Parts: sequence; C-alpha cells; structure tokens
Amino acid sequence: MDMKLRPFDFAQAAARAGLAVNGQPLATKPAATGGASFGDAMAQALKGVSAQQQEASRLQREVQLDNPTVSLEETMVAMQKAQIGFQATLQVRNRLVSAYSEIMNMQI
Repeated sequence: MDMKLRPFDFAQAAARAGLAVNGQPLATKPAATGGASFGDAMAQALKGVSAQQQEASRLQREVQLDNPTVSLEETMVAMQKAQIGFQATLQVRNRLVSAYSEIMNMQI
C-alpha cells in the first residue's frame, strides 16, 4: 500500500463543510428526495471502521509472521487509523445517547 500525503486544500474542506472560503454558509439547496438516511450513513461508517480494524489486524498478523512485504511503519499507521476511527465512532455514539436522554427528559 503506497501512502502519499497531499497538501491541505482549505477551499475543498470549507466546501465539504457547506461553507464558502470566507466562512459564510453556501446557498442552501432544497432537500433531495430519496437521499441516504442517517441510519444508512451510520451503517456505512461502522462498516468502514470495521474494515479498518480488520486491515490493521491482518497487517499485525503479517508482521508477526515476518512477511517481508509488510512494513512495521505501514502496520502502525493502519493501527492508528483504526483506533482513531473507533474513537470517533465512540464519540458519536456517546453524543447520540446524550441527545436521546435529553429528548426523553423533555417535558411535553
């Protein structure tokens, strides 16, 4: 696996966040019908995290078996990516539980 670092593109990052380069929100578009639901997005994210963890485990196994085509650096980077993905997923879960608790405690 060949990893290359690309320079940070602020304009692209701002566009992904729904902002113009000056920090102002982009014009809102009408909601698309038939788009992906939140549940689908969560399921896809969980599958991605799971795949990262499986890849890190596979690379660990290959290093332990002294496979010369797998480097220790590549393995460590994969492990860190998997850990960061897992921690992010855990934070999303914690915030969802917190929001659910707040909603359930609201008086009607």
